[in-house]
Amino acid sequence: MSTTDGVLAAGVPEFTTPAAATATIAAPKHRWGVFWRYLLLSVVALIVLFPIYMTVVNSLVETDEFSKKFFPTDPQWHTYSDAWTNGHVGNYLKNSFIVTFIIVIGQLITATLAAYAFAFLDFPFKRTLFIVFLATLMIPFEITIITNLQTVSESGWINDVFGVTLYDTYAGLAIPFLATGFGAFLLRQAFLGVPRDLQDAASLDGYGHLRFMARVVVPLARPTLAALAVFSFLSAWNQYLWPLLVTRDDRLRTVQIGLKQLRNTNLQDFNVTFAGAILAIIPLAVLLLVFQKQLVRGLTAGAVKG
Repeated sequence: MSTTDGVLAAGVPEFTTPAAATATIAAPKHRWGVFWRYLLLSVVALIVLFPIYMTVVNSLVETDEFSKKFFPTDPQWHTYSDAWTNGHVGNYLKNSFIVTFIIVIGQLITATLAAYAFAFLDFPFKRTLFIVFLATLMIPFEITIITNLQTVSESGWINDVFGVTLYDTYAGLAIPFLATGFGAFLLRQAFLGVPRDLQDAASLDGYGHLRFMARVVVPLARPTLAALAVFSFLSAWNQYLWPLLVTRDDRLRTVQIGLKQLRNTNLQDFNVTFAGAILAIIPLAVLLLVFQKQLVRGLTAGAVKG
């Protein structure tokens, strides 16, 4: 038996093809690429999570032990109950949830209607109006805050009709944010991915615009709607300046203002303030963990067409 026959009988190939050789060389490079990628992500995650971890640690230690311990040996869990009851963080969280819920629902409704109009309806100056719509994204809220504040302060007609003013009300906290240009843009991009054949078929079945939007378009765009809801929740939850201006009653203030109040009333007990900050972060963390996949799917779905 020849040498070649012996090699083949042993199950070893007689020669290596160029493609196989390239794959063999590329495999270690690929493994190193994955290693460096995960190493970089780990470093970034550590940088992001370390301040949160230290906030948790500082909320569980005495004030004189700040930055001296990386792990609490004798956790002071009472700081959380103090922040919740004595610091009224529970009431501030309730107000934030109510205002945020109103804003999220309002933005989903107005953005859906506007996006449907720009995606499916034909009307004069449609493209120009959409460009103007997008231009509002470049206007900082701080520029319009004086106008909005004047509208709230001079809302006498609301008092005449409903018997209330917008100061120190959930309506005053939420109304200026019920519409968003970003939401309309994001949903329009998703709606453009809906085939026009579906609209034609729905028209033959007697569907009007509202029914077609509710029964066909909205279900197909649920990932994008979920992404918009998450963004709206984060933006509304983290508001500080507007709630500070339109609320005078401490019972109606949101959690961001409440944390400032907590800081002012607990000048010696910084750990209570840190505990309040952690309580304010928990809803955001839970939201991102629950809707992480929907957030990614919604953003990618809204980016496939322009």
